[in-house]
Amino acid sequence: MAEENTTRILQDLSAGEKRAADKLLPLVYDELRRLAAIYFSRERTDHTLQPTALVHEAYLRLIDQRETEWQNRAHFFGVAANMMRRILIDHARAHASKKHGGNRTRITLDKSVSFPNRNEIDLVAIDESLNVLAKLDEIQSRIVELRFFGGLTIEETAEVLQISPATVKREWAMAKAWLYERLKAE
Repeated sequence: MAEENTTRILQDLSAGEKRAADKLLPLVYDELRRLAAIYFSRERTDHTLQPTALVHEAYLRLIDQRETEWQNRAHFFGVAANMMRRILIDHARAHASKKHGGNRTRITLDKSVSFPNRNEIDLVAIDESLNVLAKLDEIQSRIVELRFFGGLTIEETAEVLQISPATVKREWAMAKAWLYERLKAE
């Protein structure tokens, strides 16, 4: 019921209904907070961006999407995961720039990506690697983004990408192996 209601409100938002964004926020806020918590569980402890600020910034960008025709709730959260990733990457780049005197933001890849020894990986390096992977295989790149950054399940990822769960599992395994080799080389 809540999923159908969310989908209807997202479609209203796509149609330009002004009040749809106000109706949408209470329905998606907790899930956006969950996504932000996943992101921040992988961030350094002294991160200057707060989870609430990430949620609010992502939400404002999401409802400002004029060209997006929201398909359903899963589509919305897939785009939200991407949006949060972009915000964190931009923040990491700003933080690392010489004028700020900082180093790159480091995160720990968790067991969902299955990197041995839970190596610390540079967030900007991951983003750069995903950009290269996207040129080689767009689906694998999106799967990594949705699974690792967005915290989506195999089934949710399959729904967002409109492919079978078996395809997600197969492509996820190949993408993890490719990403591991690329990041290990760095």
